[in-house]
Amino acid sequence: MTSPTGAESLHPRPELLKWPPRSHEKAQNDPEFATLSQPEFHDMSNEHTSSRELLGWLWRGYLRHYMGLLGIAVVFMLLEGATMGALGYMMQPMFDLVFVAGNTNALVWVSLAFLGIFTLRGVSSVAQKVLLSKVSQTSAAHLRKDMLARLIRQDPSFHQTHAPGLLLQRVQTDVSAINNVWQSMITGAGRDAVALVAVLGVAVSIDWRWTLILLIGVPGLLLPISLVQKYVRRKASEARDLGAALATRLDEIFHGIVPIKLNKLEDYQQKRFGDHTDQFVRAEVKAAFGTSSISGMTDIMAGVGFMAVLLYGGSEIIAGEKTVGQFMSFFTSVGLSFEPMRRLANISGIWQAAAAALERIKALMDAPILLTSPEHPKPAPKGLPGIKLEGVSLNYGEAEILRGLTLEAEAGKTTALVGASGAGKSTIFNLLTRMVDPQMGAVQVGGTAVGDLATDDLRGLFSVVTQEGLLFDETLRENIVLGRTDVSEEALQKALDDSHVSDFLGKLPDGLETMVGPRGSALSGGQRQRVVIARALLRDTPVLLLDEATSALDAQSEKVVQQALDRLAGGRTTLVIAHRLSTVRNADKIVVMERGQVADQGTHEELLERGGIYADLYRLQFQDGKTLLDPQGMAAQIPAVVVQNSAAQPSWLRRMVGRLLS
Repeated sequence: MTSPTGAESLHPRPELLKWPPRSHEKAQNDPEFATLSQPEFHDMSNEHTSSRELLGWLWRGYLRHYMGLLGIAVVFMLLEGATMGALGYMMQPMFDLVFVAGNTNALVWVSLAFLGIFTLRGVSSVAQKVLLSKVSQTSAAHLRKDMLARLIRQDPSFHQTHAPGLLLQRVQTDVSAINNVWQSMITGAGRDAVALVAVLGVAVSIDWRWTLILLIGVPGLLLPISLVQKYVRRKASEARDLGAALATRLDEIFHGIVPIKLNKLEDYQQKRFGDHTDQFVRAEVKAAFGTSSISGMTDIMAGVGFMAVLLYGGSEIIAGEKTVGQFMSFFTSVGLSFEPMRRLANISGIWQAAAAALERIKALMDAPILLTSPEHPKPAPKGLPGIKLEGVSLNYGEAEILRGLTLEAEAGKTTALVGASGAGKSTIFNLLTRMVDPQMGAVQVGGTAVGDLATDDLRGLFSVVTQEGLLFDETLRENIVLGRTDVSEEALQKALDDSHVSDFLGKLPDGLETMVGPRGSALSGGQRQRVVIARALLRDTPVLLLDEATSALDAQSEKVVQQALDRLAGGRTTLVIAHRLSTVRNADKIVVMERGQVADQGTHEELLERGGIYADLYRLQFQDGKTLLDPQGMAAQIPAVVVQNSAAQPSWLRRMVGRLLS
């Protein structure tokens, strides 16, 4: 992948970045990828962040930016809530003055009062809902943008332990969960709280004893609700983790659909996904049970209070101590209080579910970015820079990848890196582009340590072409220019011609505006490689990194792509990783790597003359002592001394090389 403003080097192929992780089996067998682990879903500790801290973080970072809109919304919520109390209060004159006393004048103003109350309630309800919707949606979008900005700048080690599905779950689903609770909490704190206070105020004004009897069961709810809140928080956290597991499972299934079909894994993957889904459903149901039980307990408490007031107050009505209007006003107020009370009780459960999501989002946002630009970076080197690694050591966990490595790639020349998988070749690319920092040693580009350069300046020196040729699901033009607006049509056409993209461009239905499909699936492997080369040509950087750029192609496609690569490498400092030695015969220097060290180096002829690992690798790829034809049709003869030197090598060395290549 590439960034809109950067090069292929900013997002090299997954193997180069060690991301997405290889399978667990490959990670076990390849020490260069030894730290890769299974996707990590339970990324939170058992100790929960307090609600006050989470709300404070949410307010300071996002909601406070909308204080003006929130203030206006709260005013409308106060008006809507106050109308609940007004409705309860108007029951007394309606019954006492109109229905009982038969006052005709009172009938008019009581009717108009009810009309005014309901009109005010309707207008304020619409206004506060629209304002709250704008605040919640805008702040959620703000949070999503901030999360992507943070996550996209994390170093590869972070992404090794945070699967794509997990990050998708956090950015999309978890933010949506928080978005829902914002409206519920703000509405509850405004409209429902005011409505409850208003109707209880009317009830107290009629008879404070009745009100006290109504609320006598409230203290008994405190402990049960506290226990249920902890239960909901725990189950909601479990559901969030299982949701991330589901998202990751789907991501892996759809990205690996071809291997799944070829290996007849449809039923197996379906069962695994089904098991995850069943666990997710159980966790969600349990969380919903906890949330609903809070409002259920509130209803039971209200029912007990209502019964007690009816028994106590009914006797006073019968005795004539209270009027029918007072009784109806009180019980109307009590009835109107039930719904705000239930919604306020539900907020507790809803908040616990949202807190579980917010807790994980905050953890991601607080995760430190380990690889950053220096505070006072040095200027990027000018011209064609040379590359030098001196005494570099690097470990991935317990695996030792590079051990005191020292090598130099001269400016303007081609240096090839060969060796078995796990020898550390791709790690060198990671070090040069600062995808990882070494534990020891110096890595320099143009005489400047890579850690002294701003990361944008450093990666602006490199273009990377890899064997996968990953593309975005965008138009062909967008995949080449990558968001740049300073590319002229002449420069674009030259890049298309030099990369041989023009050879197949006319066959595409919409030319440069053709959609290439997910990961470039609408193009062949050779076509994708040529598109990536066109990117690099357009980028025109002084250093070129080629990582098995032709290994996945057929002979015809390889020939075309190799011609484009030769044109691309001209006048640049080039490093090439290759397992097929025929592709690096003409390199100015070939560096043979073994177990994180330089085992040998020299030209193709010098290495064959000396024998050793390179000669063994070359002999094993071809036929001993026979004339060979490389992909360009050039004759190549392995000198007899190679066969002699190879035969003279210890049998254990020959067996080791054979096992590595197998």
